[in-house]
Amino acid sequence: MKYVLLLLNTWFLYTNGAYSYIVDPGPVVKATKGEIWPKPKSQTTNAKFAMINRSAFQFQISNHTCDILEKAIERYQKLTLDVGNSARRSLFRSSRGRNDQTRKSPRSDGNFKKTLEMMQLNLKTPCESLPYLAMDESYDLVIDDTQASIESFFVWGMLRGLESFSQMVVLSDDGSMLRVNFTRISDEPRFSHRGLLVDTSRHFVSVSTLIRILDGMAYNKLNVFHWHIVDDHSFPYQSERFPELSEKGAYHPSMVYSQDDVQRVIEEARLRGIRVMSEFDTPGHTRSWGVSHPELLTECFDQYRGKLGPMDPTKEMTYVFLEELFREIVHVFPDQYVHLGGDEVGFECWASNAEVMEYMKVNRLYSFEMLEEKFIQRIVDQIDALNRSSLVWQEVYVNGVRLPKGTVVHIWTGNRQDLLNRITRDGLPALLSSCWYLDHLSTGGDWRKFYNCDPHDFVGTQAQKKLVLGGEACMWGEVVNDQNILQRIFPRVSATAEKLWSQEAVKNADQAAARLEEHTCRMNLRNVPAQPPNGPGFCV
Repeated sequence: MKYVLLLLNTWFLYTNGAYSYIVDPGPVVKATKGEIWPKPKSQTTNAKFAMINRSAFQFQISNHTCDILEKAIERYQKLTLDVGNSARRSLFRSSRGRNDQTRKSPRSDGNFKKTLEMMQLNLKTPCESLPYLAMDESYDLVIDDTQASIESFFVWGMLRGLESFSQMVVLSDDGSMLRVNFTRISDEPRFSHRGLLVDTSRHFVSVSTLIRILDGMAYNKLNVFHWHIVDDHSFPYQSERFPELSEKGAYHPSMVYSQDDVQRVIEEARLRGIRVMSEFDTPGHTRSWGVSHPELLTECFDQYRGKLGPMDPTKEMTYVFLEELFREIVHVFPDQYVHLGGDEVGFECWASNAEVMEYMKVNRLYSFEMLEEKFIQRIVDQIDALNRSSLVWQEVYVNGVRLPKGTVVHIWTGNRQDLLNRITRDGLPALLSSCWYLDHLSTGGDWRKFYNCDPHDFVGTQAQKKLVLGGEACMWGEVVNDQNILQRIFPRVSATAEKLWSQEAVKNADQAAARLEEHTCRMNLRNVPAQPPNGPGFCV
């Protein structure tokens, strides 16, 4: 009787969709072929196609050029012509000895229209040298009977157009040729700030891996590398002015970013149209600074005796030191924006320190939030005096710091809809990250939770929504290093990338799944080891 009840219960669960052991063979999600990620603003494709003559194909510049464009052509010539090489060889090997008549040549297809040997690149204005917020990344791409061209007003749009074209090129069904469908695209991003934060303090990440991350960002049309370069656990940035910070604060002498390393990352990012935005978090997350400069941090007492807490906001020497360091930072990192942090400041040590408490009494500071506000105000003013703009984590805004016009508030936790409404209502620009924390894992295919988040999903006027610059996915480094960081980032960050590039109406995750399946295989073939997005499947 118990056996019968067990069978009935199993049948009930199965019929109600709770689980099933009856599956079909093949991939769970069948990949598309030649679809673009992130989805363009406007795209028309038909069944007609061109074959690409691999031995003769080239990009031809018909107007302005520069090092950014010429190096991009080198990359995309290889990426485009290498499509499916391993698959092609496999197909040819497996077909040896078979009747050649079983393989239908693509040229016999009625939709075959021409052989493509040249792609015209028409950059209409001279190149800009550095990527920046709100740069023009729009482009037009046309492949038809009479032309094959990419046009853009700015070099940043040309980079995005080359990426789209490279994704459209696929292997013919018989594995013998490359083909591309006739297509017309008019494309531009929805948001100007489309970022990825990488934490290199909790675990050191090699420069070679950082450059592979930049490659993956370019393949997803992300344009801001937010370098959370130092934190409590290590200080791997080699300062010219204060070399002792990394000499004593890095994990190991081999785990330091020299000035040459930093410039290499900035240059490789520039060539891909990616901004490098530094973050030197203060006053918290600074314990590694205190290995060489304990005088910067607050001495703890009572139950915390022997420990060092956040930076000491009562000492003028703290601000003098930071002013010198930030003067160096704005020289090393050319981006207009500097992320100042300001998050997760613990007040326990300040509360235990008699000098801090006396300072608060004398200066009529009635809460530790007010003390933090005083500190952050000094740092924000320093950056403003250096003619740079600041980003701060949301605590700075919530604690009431008077922020200069244009200071960006970065949302990472709490009720994002409420915060977006409040921040933009106060006339400040905002960035969203709280729904795109890549260190938060649920299942192997958890990209859908990132895909279902939209930066404009809050109650506000159109003027308020224009103040949302975009957002960033965050790869905090507690449990990632060179061995697994790429797989943890990709393709999960691809979901964020599409939400920030594509139009608001692009929101069907089931339709996106098939394109992401293809895009993941594409990244794998390009030496970015992205993990499977949807479950059982394969790449060739």
